[in-house]
Amino acid sequence: MVKEPLPHKGEKPQAGKVTVREFMTAPALALNFEVLQDHGLENEIASERIQKLGMALAGFNGYIHPDRIQVFGSSELNYLKGLDPESRIAAIHRLKRHRICCIVVTKGLEVPEELVRVGAEEKIPILRSTALSSVSAERITGYLQIRLAPQMTIHGVLMEIFGLGVLILGPSGIGKSECALELVLKGHRLITDDSVVLTRLGIDRLLGSGGEVLKHHMELRGLGIINIRELFGISATGTSQTIDFAVRLERWKSDAEYDRLGLDHSTIEFLGVDIPLIDMPVAPGRNVATLVEVAARVHLLRQRGYKPFDENDE
Repeated sequence: MVKEPLPHKGEKPQAGKVTVREFMTAPALALNFEVLQDHGLENEIASERIQKLGMALAGFNGYIHPDRIQVFGSSELNYLKGLDPESRIAAIHRLKRHRICCIVVTKGLEVPEELVRVGAEEKIPILRSTALSSVSAERITGYLQIRLAPQMTIHGVLMEIFGLGVLILGPSGIGKSECALELVLKGHRLITDDSVVLTRLGIDRLLGSGGEVLKHHMELRGLGIINIRELFGISATGTSQTIDFAVRLERWKSDAEYDRLGLDHSTIEFLGVDIPLIDMPVAPGRNVATLVEVAARVHLLRQRGYKPFDENDE
């Protein structure tokens, strides 16, 4: 197996960052936050995991992760209610020992005034939602897993072909967009043209998506920028797709050696994830779009364990 080096050396992977202000206004969360304390809205959330605020209130300093959202639910409220006034104030003031990025109150619970006061003093934003703690935790974790995942942007085209995410790479002017257009005419979907944002999900998945500026658009030399959705309908475009393999287009060289039997299996690495790579020479008379489509069919067969050279000839 040949492992290709990471292309586009100028593109450095970056971990996503999200401020509390961006977090609280994210439509994907659908938690309809009410702001109880707005000092510190520029604090950065650096972990997709959440933590219960009760640990900090009870004084377990070594277990507190200030870069995580701290959730204040019924158990935390009941804990404070069970304390005498002096102990309750002392418990809340323990929060001053930590640089907590944000507190989320669930179930529309009423919080002590002293907690809001300490939040203002320490610049800890306090947000409240009417959703249950379990619902809030699931939505917050799901949103932050994507927003905080490592990302990078590369030059290429991403298509969905037979349900597979196919990344088309190659130098400028090689015909990536023209290939993608013909694939759209064959009934496949364009995810993004020219600029592909890669996001690593977990340890072995890459999600590809496009930017908002040229969403659903394609640049074709001689025609300019065209809107694929308007020309071919909503079914011809998509917003994101997990990447299954890549095809790298290169100009045909008569003295170069190319794989003729399909026995060479190369990979290319992005964000620490290896994906299968097919090097495809481009020459006059070659229908590149059809070849990419066939490559997708072959990939599907290989996923099912198909190995043509293992079959016995009769």
